[in-house]
Amino acid sequence: MTEERTAEERTAGEQGTAQGAGDGGLGERERAVLAVERRSWPGPGAKERAVREGLGLSPTRYYQLLNALLDDPRALAHDPVTVNRLRRVREEKQQRR
Repeated sequence: MTEERTAEERTAGEQGTAQGAGDGGLGERERAVLAVERRSWPGPGAKERAVREGLGLSPTRYYQLLNALLDDPRALAHDPVTVNRLRRVREEKQQRR
């Protein structure tokens, strides 16, 4: 057997590992995004810095991923308090527009 795996094989294996871990099927990055949102931040700069340094994402990409997560039932199962709070905030912002 060769040590090299295709990207498709690696992705399938990683998804199986995430789903088998009892975390609702979320990947490591998705769980990390929710963990950032669970924390309290002293100001916007600290959060953006943590996103860049800790997750290796630009703030724009982070918020894109977060917004998609809020519509994902796996995220709701993993962290219902955080997801429901963020959904309420998002809905309030949409109503103000």
